[in-house]
Amino acid sequence: MAIHSSSTLPPAGASAWVTIDLRAIADNVRALAAHAPGAEVMAIVKADAYGHGLVPAARAARAGGATWLGCAQLSEALALRASGVTGPILTWIYPPGADLGAAIDAEVTLTVGSPQMLSEIVAAARERGRAVEVHLKCDTGLGRGGALAQGWSDLVAAAAAAQAEGVIRVDGAWSHFAWADAPEHPTVRAQQERFGHACAELERAGVTGFRRHLANSAATLTNPGAHLDLVRPGLAVYGLSPVPDLGGPEHFGLREAMSVTARLTLVKRAAAGQGVSYGHEHTTASDTILGLVPVGYADGIPRAAGRVGPVTLHGRRFTVAGRVCMDQFVLDLGPDFTGAAGDEVLILGSARQGAPTAQDWAAATGTINYEIITRMGPRLPRVHLGGEH
Repeated sequence: MAIHSSSTLPPAGASAWVTIDLRAIADNVRALAAHAPGAEVMAIVKADAYGHGLVPAARAARAGGATWLGCAQLSEALALRASGVTGPILTWIYPPGADLGAAIDAEVTLTVGSPQMLSEIVAAARERGRAVEVHLKCDTGLGRGGALAQGWSDLVAAAAAAQAEGVIRVDGAWSHFAWADAPEHPTVRAQQERFGHACAELERAGVTGFRRHLANSAATLTNPGAHLDLVRPGLAVYGLSPVPDLGGPEHFGLREAMSVTARLTLVKRAAAGQGVSYGHEHTTASDTILGLVPVGYADGIPRAAGRVGPVTLHGRRFTVAGRVCMDQFVLDLGPDFTGAAGDEVLILGSARQGAPTAQDWAAATGTINYEIITRMGPRLPRVHLGGEH
């Protein structure tokens, strides 16, 4: 699949928008594959592809060479199929009583983390009269999804029996790190060893030839021993570093795919001593010019960004003046500002653009870059650059 350019214009009348560079996503997948030679790449497109748009991002990842796509929610996987996205898709979150028949019909690979989950899949497979492809999930220490200890042994026995019956095919086994972003943490090696033992137990039960996968973005970039048969990068697909203390995107050959832009909706003069926004947590130190930016916490701007959130305007860095409101925030632009309403404010982007990065926002607001990009809300229209022929 090829990537081509499309219009760079924002939607008509939009006061703020998100631009997604699909070529960056495709190139990032290629870069990640180069970090894990010999392993397949599963691009994780959960949470609306980390805010980048589920279907366009999935197609871009496929264009970059991802052989698998990963979705947390079954509904996401079914949405991909409904949009015509082909190829293997893994999902891992679905409640008891979910419509597994729809997943079987759509040829979605289902994660199984307990004997109870397996029993529902087996029942659905018998009803449909066809084998279901599954990946078994072992909890090697995260303490979240998957089977622990005796639960894993019970799941292995049940899966081996179901495969012998012909109602499932175990295509993979996987687990997830607790501390992959700290590669030297002792739990990393311990989890790798436990996963090796878990896979060996599965083979002793007569289940062989399955894919082993353990590496998320951080492990893909920093832990070659965890690459195994397939790697599962998520954040890094979108050009962000999962280990910012070890290096930014450029260090790993990645580039950010998302930028967020707004237009000033109001510019006005204010005298010294003017309180700004709710609670007057910012007061103008001198006569100045205030600019109103039409995005707020309803759009994904952290409320914690008051007085610290960074933006770029006319090549200069400013911070949010006072509190972030639901729909807007204010900038104190200084007395010499010469711009006007309608000027573009770079809220988020890449350092190459001179924009604040997701990591800048995360550091300023006490969170992680994952949260910054995934919280950009649906009121901000997406402009996708590039696409599938």
